[in-house]
Amino acid sequence: MIALSLAEIAAVVGGQTHDIPDPSVQVTGEVVRDSREAGPGSLFAAFVGERVDGHDFAAQVVGQGAVAVLASRPVGVPAIVVDDVQTALGALARHVVRQLGATLVALTGSAGKTSTKDLIAQVLRTKAPTVFTPGSLNNEIGLPLTALSATEETKFLVLEMGARGIGHIRYLTDLTPPKVGLVLNVGTAHIGEFGGREQIAQAKGELVEALPAAEDGGAAILNADDPLVRAMASRTKAKVILFGESAEADVRAENVRLTDTGQPAFSLHTPSGASDVTMRLYGEHHVSNALAAAAVAHELGMSAEEIALALSEAGSLSRWRMEVTERPDGVTIVNDAYNANPESMRAALRALAAMGTAAQARGGRTWAVLGKMAELGDEALAEHDAVGRLAVRLNVGKLVAVGGVEASWLQLGAYNEGSWGEESVHVSDAQAAVDLLRSELRPGDVVLVKASRSVGLESVAQALLESGAEGVDAR
Repeated sequence: MIALSLAEIAAVVGGQTHDIPDPSVQVTGEVVRDSREAGPGSLFAAFVGERVDGHDFAAQVVGQGAVAVLASRPVGVPAIVVDDVQTALGALARHVVRQLGATLVALTGSAGKTSTKDLIAQVLRTKAPTVFTPGSLNNEIGLPLTALSATEETKFLVLEMGARGIGHIRYLTDLTPPKVGLVLNVGTAHIGEFGGREQIAQAKGELVEALPAAEDGGAAILNADDPLVRAMASRTKAKVILFGESAEADVRAENVRLTDTGQPAFSLHTPSGASDVTMRLYGEHHVSNALAAAAVAHELGMSAEEIALALSEAGSLSRWRMEVTERPDGVTIVNDAYNANPESMRAALRALAAMGTAAQARGGRTWAVLGKMAELGDEALAEHDAVGRLAVRLNVGKLVAVGGVEASWLQLGAYNEGSWGEESVHVSDAQAAVDLLRSELRPGDVVLVKASRSVGLESVAQALLESGAEGVDAR
């Protein structure tokens, strides 16, 4: 964080100082909420959780070098006491962002936010110092913490914004007002909470409504291939830049293809030129993510050649998102178990099918180990059934549906599409899936593992990798 004294922070957040001998002492380290991350010069935000109260760690973090605690009650060590820690954290982030000379880029969407955010960051940091959201910390706590990690040297601040209802993104943009706003897509993730895709579009579009006008440098980056996103152009005064495969897109892809190993390649076209891209990531869905990143980078002054080179060198920065690892025995594990919704599930299955081309040449088979997609409301049965059917249409060798009723819907969809015999199987839990796979996998096989985060299917991928940990080649 930019250096601020405890007195300045107390004034910004409307707090009272307690047990602070010298209010002029500055916070020169990070603002953290995990006591294990507290170090010299840091400020510890003490949240009260369901199982843990951060206030109980106040003495520990000061012993580790933290200069003070942001707390909702006195804790017997240097503290700034406020009515609400979350509100205070947001106020501090708002103040710090206003002091920075950085360009703030915000993005949202139903699917692909984290992967696209990672691509944007990897492209922009080839140009200048860039700070970006770690993992998926895109809510009212994670976003301020990311903003507060920026320093005077930061030129680009890339923030992922999530939403579970109307007004959430408006709140986040008030904390950290963006100059460039990107909307990826409007899908069915959290549709059970929103009530419909139109409501999701209403919530996501709050990002472009928050942008400055075009004459003040505001830029809205919108997906030309998604009608609900494209329609958001009417909701902003910012300059509108379209990306996608549409011929009308300002930044578009031509000659899109997948390599034999399932990695996308295409010709990137921008208003200032064109250049070829071959990505290290897996799956055709990353083409849209890459175009979104390219549109942001081009708007911020990078050439097509610079962008294409950075995209071709970019890797996966966040865990369990199409994380491809080949075991010594030739079995490939694709761990995409961080989360799942219908759009990302379909994209992952298509990537698996593309990787299957190379697998079949080695005598291998494709396996889809799938679990529940959460928060789909009344659409849950139809969406799980559709994913099961798609696995069959893509000629996935074997579907392993893991879990309860939603998993049974996955298998039912596969069965009704023509997957009989042993081509699809329903198992009760992750351990049952592991036992099945350990007994049946053979060299050359490719295994996709994917479900919503609450299912915890990353344990399946981890167990399969541990079966042959010696000499694993991680890519």
